[in-house]
Amino acid sequence: MWRWGNLLLAFLVELVALGIFAWWGWETGGTTAVRWLLVLGLPLVTAIGWGLTAAPTAKRTTPALRWTVKVLVFGLAGAALWSLGHPLLGVVFVVLVAANLLIIHTQNLQPPMPKAAG
Repeated sequence: MWRWGNLLLAFLVELVALGIFAWWGWETGGTTAVRWLLVLGLPLVTAIGWGLTAAPTAKRTTPALRWTVKVLVFGLAGAALWSLGHPLLGVVFVVLVAANLLIIHTQNLQPPMPKAAG
């Protein structure tokens, strides 16, 4: 239960980060066309990058790259909340993510990394 609860929380904060990027894109885009481009593009690019490097099923990655992408995505999501005028939410989000990642890492709850295709 502990393992799956933490892994579920990890998945949920990943989805929340995508939503934050969409929200940030809508609020910072100038014209309606730019807004829609950012609303759709930022989460899409983030999800593709995540899937290739940070997802549990990512095949061609390293632990260092995986952690770098996680820190960038979650840190930028927190910064986006801050820039949207919600600094407390940004800090709470980053602290929640950091605690969740720390628990997953120190308790060895993460799924094993797949072998790289050769």
